[in-house]
Amino acid sequence: MPTSSPTPRTAPSPPGAPTQAQYWSFYWPLALTGIAMLLAQQFQNGALARYPNAARELAVFALASSVFQLFNAALIFMPQMSNTFVRSRHGWRVCLNFTLVTGLVLSLPLAAAAFLPLGPALVGLAFGIHGAELADVVTYLQCLSPLVLLSALRQFYTGMLVQARRTTLVTWLNGVYLGAVVGAVALGFHLDWRPIINVAVSQLAAALLHLVLTWAWVRRVYRLPSTPAHEALTYGEVFDFFWGTALTSIMFSLSRPIIYSFLNRAPADAAGATATLAAMRVGFDFAMIFHNALNQFRHLFVTFGEQDLAGVRRFMIRVSTVVVSSMVLVAVTPASGFVLHDLVGVDGEILRMTRQIVLVMCLLPIVVNVRNYYHGLALLRRTTGRMGAGAVGRNLATYALAASLFALGWLNHVTATLTLIAGFVAETLVVVAAPGLNRFRRSPS
Repeated sequence: MPTSSPTPRTAPSPPGAPTQAQYWSFYWPLALTGIAMLLAQQFQNGALARYPNAARELAVFALASSVFQLFNAALIFMPQMSNTFVRSRHGWRVCLNFTLVTGLVLSLPLAAAAFLPLGPALVGLAFGIHGAELADVVTYLQCLSPLVLLSALRQFYTGMLVQARRTTLVTWLNGVYLGAVVGAVALGFHLDWRPIINVAVSQLAAALLHLVLTWAWVRRVYRLPSTPAHEALTYGEVFDFFWGTALTSIMFSLSRPIIYSFLNRAPADAAGATATLAAMRVGFDFAMIFHNALNQFRHLFVTFGEQDLAGVRRFMIRVSTVVVSSMVLVAVTPASGFVLHDLVGVDGEILRMTRQIVLVMCLLPIVVNVRNYYHGLALLRRTTGRMGAGAVGRNLATYALAASLFALGWLNHVTATLTLIAGFVAETLVVVAAPGLNRFRRSPS
């Protein structure tokens, strides 16, 4: 007989719980934050699309970003970690030290892939590339390797601002990041920089500026909770929380490389593998604008979930309906052509494939939203290991389906997109089926 039961779907919010309007005022800046970060990627895609041989430049950047994200993605849940544990001076010190060590440790394998002789060979073997294309991918990795440590610290301090409910400030800071990317890209064009240098410098400059400003604002506005918590926090407790979220994020970053590795080896069709990779890079990044808005619900769970889980769930359903409807509306109307052609700058066969990818990707937010609800419960109850298990299941399913389609000669931009979505379905099933989600596991600290 179960020892506890899920909260009823119709359960009212407890007295004194935040209102839906308060949830909205907390959430909308975070949604804009995600959009700002992804718009930066769109501007970079647009910049590369305007260079000669745009398909090659986009494809090379897609491959380089895939390798970089294997290490950078582990840091995505750092804001939730600092939001959860930075509740005392001791908790602050432990989490900051953990962040620094984690950023440095994750930087080492990326630096090895970028600078050691064996690194390019492994990258070339993974994606089936060689020659000038491989050399350009490695150059990207060399330029981007310092970003991992910068990202770790940016995420850590962002979580503290979220805990303080300064989400509007978080959005403003990410708007500065977006402006820095756009400004640096424009300067690169003016100075006629190579595509690699243009994109890399824009990311490094924007990340450094964002870190400095975020740190300065934390020093100015952040105050520890009046009732301290986690005053006996250990590095083991932080690691127990972190490893499941890191595995989840790393597995997410592997999904694209798995698909790209098969696409790059597929028999060339009329468009060619390079154009297909370019279309998938642009299409996936565009769809992530909507996907990322749904990911921001995790902050709501960490901040408000223990106080009002039913209210958080109601808010999540309402906002998700609007987000999914908006994505479908953009995908099926001329708006997609305006964004992808007029703003991003892709055309011809790449534009045709990208629009098809975006249309198929409309299925993804529905699946992701169910997954994110159970991710929110896992973060709230600190059972993040099941998140990692689901992510491993996603990539196993992605690999199996991509390999099967490749063997049958059916792998193209549409079936590859469906493969990505099928992987998320598998992940959701694993996370939903995992036992114990409805039992809290309190930290001893």
